[in-house]
Amino acid sequence: MKEFWDDRYSQEQFAYGEEPNSFVKDQLPLLTPGRILFPAEGEGRNAVYAAQLGWDVSAFDFSSKGKERADQLAASKNVSINYRVSSFMEEQYAPGEFDALCLTFVHFTPDIKSAMHKRLNTYLKVGGYIVFEAFSKEHRELNKVNPAVGGPPDTNMMYAVSEIKRDFDNYELILLEKKMVDLNEGFGHVGESSVIRFIGKKLK
Repeated sequence: MKEFWDDRYSQEQFAYGEEPNSFVKDQLPLLTPGRILFPAEGEGRNAVYAAQLGWDVSAFDFSSKGKERADQLAASKNVSINYRVSSFMEEQYAPGEFDALCLTFVHFTPDIKSAMHKRLNTYLKVGGYIVFEAFSKEHRELNKVNPAVGGPPDTNMMYAVSEIKRDFDNYELILLEKKMVDLNEGFGHVGESSVIRFIGKKLK
């Protein structure tokens, strides 16, 4: 899998574009900048955007090519991000280190999905926010018709509203919805998609 992402991030174009995800672009300005973590951040488009807004940005991904692209993008925008090369369940941050978490199309394998959500939760301070967008389970059928829209091959890596409620039951649900959207992000996300969008505030 690492080889797949290294190859994707070695293409001439940014896989998902250089601009931030539209949901992230809408939501982050509504929060007071502080320390924010971007798991599986790939080529860094959202992390760099957050840095431009004044956030103290940390990010990780297991692709060294992703980090190279992210560092280049940050330099081109005259901002800095703290980007580590690390796999899930191997990353290490302090409890309560961050004011916000931002997960954009981060799809865990079924064996670690809930455990990773709980792990990430520990990094967020009480009163902190999570900004989350990912493909819903219904997206798999759209992907079969239009592979250009992207998404994991395993439906179990996608999301249902009930999973979010279960894994983040210690959050105030500011927004939680399944929605059809038209993605136009680089060459990796192009077309009609079914997504889960979640904004939560950690209560305990």
